[in-house]
Amino acid sequence: MKFPKEIRRNCPWCKHHTIHSVALYKRGKERAGSWGARRQAGRKRGYGGQKFPELIRTAKTTKKATLRLKCKECNREMMTYGIRLRKAEIAA
Repeated sequence: MKFPKEIRRNCPWCKHHTIHSVALYKRGKERAGSWGARRQAGRKRGYGGQKFPELIRTAKTTKKATLRLKCKECNREMMTYGIRLRKAEIAA
C-alpha cells in the first residue's frame, strides 16, 4: 500500500489541523551490551542449549506498518499504527 508524502491531520501540540510529513518507522539497531541481551546470552551459555524454543514458523504473514508523522509547524513527531499489510511505501 502506498502512503502519501504529506498528510493533513490534527496536531495535539498545535491544537489544530496542520500538514504532517509521513515516514515509515524503522527500528534502531539493538545494543549488544543491553541488559536483555546479556541476560539472554547467560541463559544460552553452557550445556542444555536454548532456554526457550527458537521460533521456526510464524503465524502471521503481515506486519502492522508504523507511520512517523512530523508536524511542519512545530516539528514535533508522533507515531501511529497503520493497518496490516505486506508492503508499505511512501508515494513519490
